[in-house]
Amino acid sequence: MRFRAGTALAMPAWLKPISDPMIAVLVIATVLALIAPAGGEARESAQMVSNISIFALFLVNGMRIARGDIAKAIGNWRFFGPLVLFVFVAMAAMGSGFSQLAALFVPPEIALGFIFLGVLPSTIQSATSYTTIAGGNAALSVVGAALINILGVFVCAPLFALLAGSEAVELGTDTIVRIGIILLLPFVIGQVLQGFTREWLIERKAHVVWLDRIVIGIAVYVAMSGAVSQGLMSSMSGAIAGSFIAITCAFLAVAYWLAWTVSGMGGYPRGDRIAFVFAGPQKSVAIGAPLAAILFAPSAAGFVIAPLLLYHLLQLAVAAPLATHLAQGSAD
Repeated sequence: MRFRAGTALAMPAWLKPISDPMIAVLVIATVLALIAPAGGEARESAQMVSNISIFALFLVNGMRIARGDIAKAIGNWRFFGPLVLFVFVAMAAMGSGFSQLAALFVPPEIALGFIFLGVLPSTIQSATSYTTIAGGNAALSVVGAALINILGVFVCAPLFALLAGSEAVELGTDTIVRIGIILLLPFVIGQVLQGFTREWLIERKAHVVWLDRIVIGIAVYVAMSGAVSQGLMSSMSGAIAGSFIAITCAFLAVAYWLAWTVSGMGGYPRGDRIAFVFAGPQKSVAIGAPLAAILFAPSAAGFVIAPLLLYHLLQLAVAAPLATHLAQGSAD
């Protein structure tokens, strides 16, 4: 076989999601926190930068999620009704159950993170990518994941407080105000302004996507810095780390199996089932990391998001070959 000079080999489609720079951002932010954690006044400054960045991120999200897509999603109740129940009821219940299991093997703050993982919404970008690769209904996937993310801004915090209890997080007036100012207010402003800004953002999509990555990286760094200063590494023996990884893998496996089973019980066409599978079990670090920065003290946030970070990496590794397998079935 001959290759022309200067010609690059095309990357296989199933490898593209794995090559997402978000993986590198998460790894770099975590390693940097382990090597040079922000402490004292530096942590307070980093937290302020993180809050401002999160405000900007949700402002942009409000600008680019079309109001028409939201209305369309709400109208397709046969698909989106079960999807909402799956994400915020079934997976929240899973998170609570796995948290009780994890509490037998890992520190309580990390076990609490499985409840937090369970109540989080889907991730839009990878859900759409995998659905497309698998030959599923990509339009349903992207609109469904977008709707779930919007609902997540309102639902995640109170649902977590309900399942975890007041001793885990106090959803008082100050917390509600912070959520309103940092997450809800910029999103509403973005929705109001999107008639003037959405096309401009779409034209610069390749640049805007780096805002997501950078903001998430900052939030993860701040959270992990607090966990490191509270002895995260010293609390992670080999046995604890192994149990943590095994429980997270089990959570992921059950989530995918349950999504495929529920979508089958709903009588969806194969393309819609695939969309359901990738719009349901996928979990969004783009919502999780900023929300953790608001809900939890810096000393606890890094522990709580540990299951989310591992789950996010695992879902990228597992979903890619799963999408390829489903694509082969769709082609038969």
